Amino acid sequence: MRRRRETMGEILDVAVELMEVEGVAALSLSAVARRLGMQPPSLYQYFPSKMAIYDALFERGARQLRDAHRAALATATGPEPFANDLIAVSAFCRWCMEHQIYSQILFWRTIPGFEPSPEAFAPAQDTLHDLRDHLTAAVDAGRLHPDATSEEGIALYTSLTAGLLSQQIANEPDASFDDGRFIKLLPVVLEMFYQRYAPARGTT
Repeated sequence: MRRRRETMGEILDVAVELMEVEGVAALSLSAVARRLGMQPPSLYQYFPSKMAIYDALFERGARQLRDAHRAALATATGPEPFANDLIAVSAFCRWCMEHQIYSQILFWRTIPGFEPSPEAFAPAQDTLHDLRDHLTAAVDAGRLHPDATSEEGIALYTSLTAGLLSQQIANEPDASFDDGRFIKLLPVVLEMFYQRYAPARGTT
């Protein structure tokens, strides 16, 4: 069982390496097999289809991103909610920029016909729950209006951050988080969200 898990991990690692060169949608099972010194039919002992590999990569990426976000949240314990939020969302965006293949699988429809399974999607749902809890803490501290944690508020928050990431990765894919021209606007975008849901203004 241990060796099987290791082989599955190796298959996923090689798949990511190939996608970094050929693109996410161009993944070839034959190329994966050749890189591993296997016959293509042997891959089906571990993954029944190419979509199953994408699904496993989605779950792996979502889990790693969730854990990186949670690690940042654990350090974001200062008295100012905005500063804490910036720490957490910066860690989220930094991970996405440093793992662009996973980001494409997680956030962009680059694979025709692919939908993650409920099991693969579960860590992504955890991250959304963590975000809502984090924003709730800002509401409780009097920094945000309760509507910030509504479906609209979460949708706006994720749209703002995803939009910056999209611009950054599309226009400067090789830039670091610290040097990216677009991602440097993250504090500005976050302040826009806080102004939109300021306690005295609500969503008016």
